[in-house]
Amino acid sequence: MTIQSSPSTFADRHIGARRQADIDSMLKAVGYDSVDGLVDVAVPDSIRQARPLALKDALSEVEVLAELRKLAAKNKTAVQMIGQGYYDTVTRP
Repeated sequence: MTIQSSPSTFADRHIGARRQADIDSMLKAVGYDSVDGLVDVAVPDSIRQARPLALKDALSEVEVLAELRKLAAKNKTAVQMIGQGYYDTVTRP
């Protein structure tokens, strides 16, 4: 098994094994014949969802940025009280 010490792309660093040979090597190392078999042992039934996720179609970068701007526009500016001597109780002398 060859381990790449410094993956060159974001996908290489974060998505994990994508080639079947890499997946087979990983499964052999941990003692399972399939990814489903590994998941069956690793993920308890109590936290599994019975139906597939209902995800919207992927957005482009420009669309995501527009959505994030809309979301950020909902933020309300407030006065920060932490660290400025504000306490919600008064301790008598």
